[in-house]
Amino acid sequence: MLKKDDMHILQNKQIAENTFEIKLTGRFVNTMKQPGQFLHIKVGDGTSHVLRRPLSIANVDHHIVTVIYKIVGHGTKWLSQKQPGEIVDVLGPRGNGFPIDKVQDEHIVLIGGGVGVPPLYYLGRKLVEQGNTVTSILGFQNISQIFYEDEFRQLGETMITTDDGSYGYKGRVTELLNELDSSVSRFYSCGPKPMLKGVSDSFQIPGYISLEERMGCGVGACFACVCEAKDPEDVKGYRKICQDGPVFPAGEVVL
Repeated sequence: MLKKDDMHILQNKQIAENTFEIKLTGRFVNTMKQPGQFLHIKVGDGTSHVLRRPLSIANVDHHIVTVIYKIVGHGTKWLSQKQPGEIVDVLGPRGNGFPIDKVQDEHIVLIGGGVGVPPLYYLGRKLVEQGNTVTSILGFQNISQIFYEDEFRQLGETMITTDDGSYGYKGRVTELLNELDSSVSRFYSCGPKPMLKGVSDSFQIPGYISLEERMGCGVGACFACVCEAKDPEDVKGYRKICQDGPVFPAGEVVL
């Protein structure tokens, strides 16, 4: 069932360069239980922006859902100017998130890049609550774009990389995978496709990836966010990221 709500803004603040954290409350927050899902948020006034923006859920706590987004155009710029007390039109939660119901007593690595980092925080919280040990590897372009480092460190060991070496390890997240303990038994990753491909190719253990993609309808009707299934004998041959994903088992789709 598609859920639509005018959600109230409790907080909307900048937390890094061009990066904002917005906290919302509404009728359906208690249904947002699966990490990795997203909200489809209407931006702009009137018909100024036709398409909604798919924004990952970064946390859910005490009837409050937190979303972290980056200003990349007029729509997200409009959202960054909204004030506490105002409302936003939201569809969600949408998509299929990370399957974690039976994951317990494991050592798990979370690997995120840029705006792929936010959904991993809620995921990490849930995994720790279920008795797992979590190690996080987070990649950013530079020091000014880093966010939630302290929050991830509260979950477990956290390694930060920056492209320019202005903080942490200089390089890509995949370059730190060989630093991981051999006890790691599962991975979850979210970020740009080249990073996801590098991560998936580096592991021989079970894992899941979450794809970032511009979407049209966000409900599986428009075919704007289709990706190719990797198995040439797959009857369907494709996956809709908004409906079948955004989370997929590693190796299921072409990166």
